[in-house]
Amino acid sequence: MKKNQWKPGTVVIGIAVVISSLLGSSCKKYLDVVPDDISTIDNAFKLRVEAEKYLFTCYSYLPKNGDGWFNASLTSADEIWYAQNDQTNWHPAFMIAEGIQNVANPLFNEWRGDLKGGDGRYNYLRIWTAVRNCNIFLENMQNPAKVPDISAAERSRWIGEGLFLKAFYHFYMMRMYGPVPLINDNVPVDADLTTSYVKRAPVDECVSSISAWLDSATARLPERIVNQNTELGRITKTIALSVKARLLIMAASPLFNGNADYAGFKDKEGKALFNPTFDASKWVKARDAVKAAIESAEANNFSLYTYTNDVYGLSDATKTQLNIRNAVTQRWGQECVWGNSQSYFVNEALCMPPTERGSNASRFQLQGVWAAPIKIAKLFYTANGVPIEEDKTLSFNSYDQLRTATSADKYNIEPGFVTARINFDREPRFYADLGFDGGIWYMRDGNSTGSDVGTFYLKTKNSEKAGFGHYQNWNETGYFIKKLVSWESTTNGQSSPVWRQYPWPEVRLADLYLLYAEAENEVNGGSATAITYLDKIRTRAGLKGVAASWSTYSNNPTKYTTQAGLRAIIHRERTIEMMFEGQRRWDLCRWKEAADELSKDITGWSIQGKTDATFYKERYIFSQRFIAPRDYFWPIGNYDTRRNPNLVENPGW
Repeated sequence: MKKNQWKPGTVVIGIAVVISSLLGSSCKKYLDVVPDDISTIDNAFKLRVEAEKYLFTCYSYLPKNGDGWFNASLTSADEIWYAQNDQTNWHPAFMIAEGIQNVANPLFNEWRGDLKGGDGRYNYLRIWTAVRNCNIFLENMQNPAKVPDISAAERSRWIGEGLFLKAFYHFYMMRMYGPVPLINDNVPVDADLTTSYVKRAPVDECVSSISAWLDSATARLPERIVNQNTELGRITKTIALSVKARLLIMAASPLFNGNADYAGFKDKEGKALFNPTFDASKWVKARDAVKAAIESAEANNFSLYTYTNDVYGLSDATKTQLNIRNAVTQRWGQECVWGNSQSYFVNEALCMPPTERGSNASRFQLQGVWAAPIKIAKLFYTANGVPIEEDKTLSFNSYDQLRTATSADKYNIEPGFVTARINFDREPRFYADLGFDGGIWYMRDGNSTGSDVGTFYLKTKNSEKAGFGHYQNWNETGYFIKKLVSWESTTNGQSSPVWRQYPWPEVRLADLYLLYAEAENEVNGGSATAITYLDKIRTRAGLKGVAASWSTYSNNPTKYTTQAGLRAIIHRERTIEMMFEGQRRWDLCRWKEAADELSKDITGWSIQGKTDATFYKERYIFSQRFIAPRDYFWPIGNYDTRRNPNLVENPGW
């Protein structure tokens, strides 16, 4: 697949994004915090309509996570893998997964954010420009003499949105780079040049400032969006509380809380940038912040998605799978606390392969090139709701052993089809998230009322419809990403597929439930409350609760009763529930588990095999290497550290 195929589709969005020409070109200094032409900026705040354009410009820098090219986490870890063909060494995030990140010309360079992204390949987010524009907006909107034709209530709300965006952009950079400069105010245009030599603030100071900005924003933001025709995607109080929850969870986690690896990390003046002493109170603050976000979400009628109003007579198994898929793909759904109207998901063709009895679209239209390694397939639970390595009643020791599907498997695997043991007896999220050889792939346009048996199914061996053989587009592992494809998209026909794109879910309610369980367990080890919130997720996924599953089926039946054991369960549950949503890298890093998980081999099935015996052999693809502590944070890069004498590079780079 060539680079020029990665073009976001045209979508209708809730916010009319205006990239205002009033801003002119940015001043490229050592960090983009110097305002542009003041006379031009003044004109932007003479009337409400112009000020609103400036606000939407501040929104326009939000990460485009719905496009895999721009999502910093989605392909830089191990949950999605590409074929090792001509696309190798051109996708910067994937190059990071391959261990090609560097300090001379950093990949996915959000720090510099220039027109070539620092890697000479693409235009990335200009986050520091976004911060600068937020500061300009706030300075003007907080001046009552500016924008005289706006109401006091609307002015207050807009200031809240500006504060949120300023806080979020700092949080975004902190997650990638660790301690960051805090840009409270822009540098005056007539200031001495050295004033723009910003320096990094200590982690605790970063968290305190970002949290304060979010608190100020929350007090001004609306509870919910009333005018859904024009304002979907704009920030609400619940969204601000949710981002604060993520910020404080990150700050309480091992990467930031008492991390001895960075005990000697100091700025040029000798100030420590990390506090090496663990602080248990950070988990208390995080827990309380997540609880506040959940209470706000539930008060505003957010809930875990469940498939209802069934007009097709679907089986319970298929409805459970739709519970899982639609929680992500439903447009502005009941679970989507924050849908990013700046970025709809545009990569369905990269997820979905051609199916039997389906469309005759070409492999350029149904590519299926996003692949999940076998180690990702292993992470999902068994049908008993416990890890495959713990289940005492279902053995997966010979997970590549061949087995024939029966009528009992008909909602997951085509009856009579021979596939690997690993594809049998798995939890509903395995079948909702992954497509595989012989697997069922349910889409609404293929339904026959009253029966969803075998609606579509995959054939993925060499030269089969979804298999290896196309000169450019193929799936490297034999596992396809079903979760991100809307079941309402149209693929069953002779013409090109019609994709039902959806705003990328930056925050789901399930995400908040899992964060609350995690924080509660860290505060009160083995907490029954933590288990209650885990069980909300598990019930929706068609599983028994933690206690019942582990007591009955695990070879470690008391695991959930200890803090360490429940922590491992929570981490696994979060990994499964949030799979393919770009959270895995951030979670592995904050847990300090990336050095282990991202140093395991990438493997897949032998995709050039044409028979059961030759296809179902595990094949080595790539040996990942994550170097700790270096790879936990992005490098700032030589370009910026050499031009700003106050900047220090991250350790290891």
